Amino acid sequence: MIINIETATAVCSAALGRDGEVIAFRETTEPNSHSLMLGTFIKEVLEEAGITSAELDAVAVSSGPGSYTGLRIGVSMAKGLAYSLNIPLIAVPTLKAMANGIRQDYGDARFLIPMIDARRMEVYAAVFLATLDEVEAVKPVVVDGDSFGDYLQEGKTVFFGDGAAKCKTVIHSENAVFAVGGFPSARSMAPLSNEMFLHNNFEDTAYFEPFYLKEFQAKISKIKGLR
Repeated sequence: MIINIETATAVCSAALGRDGEVIAFRETTEPNSHSLMLGTFIKEVLEEAGITSAELDAVAVSSGPGSYTGLRIGVSMAKGLAYSLNIPLIAVPTLKAMANGIRQDYGDARFLIPMIDARRMEVYAAVFLATLDEVEAVKPVVVDGDSFGDYLQEGKTVFFGDGAAKCKTVIHSENAVFAVGGFPSARSMAPLSNEMFLHNNFEDTAYFEPFYLKEFQAKISKIKGLR
């Protein structure tokens, strides 16, 4: 029984997973609501499932990349639960969870590319196969017409997340698909956090820090230069 917390972006959500299946879920996209709603969401999903916090086996939190404020709120809550309940802390990569949430709708895709908006034409992106095997780790990318060209040549490539709109304006390939939605959600974390729990993939609760969006450092835009 794992409580999953997602606050890396504008989305604030909590999902209770039992053996990787979501049994209770709350979510909002209301701006600046994380600090107000997260505690309420956690309380409500526990009540809906008819369990107490003492019955939780672990707490999982979206680890970024994401906004400083959002991640601090989620991580602080997750650490507080882990400490007070003496349960493990699990950190689920935000972009991998995004890919997990959308892959069932695009089973024929060669690549899944979740994106989080940074600024101007900049995004943080990673590349996954439909099996969730990681092809390219999360990196900053300056999006232009040549970005992700190597992947697009190989087959259907799905772009999604709040950074994907930037790609749509400059990438013109018959293999490019720009999915609606695909935003971070605690619901998409549950299968991943359960698998990590089974493999004892835990964080040091005292020292864990999420992946904050930092000042953009990318100097090149072509994906072959990032590989």
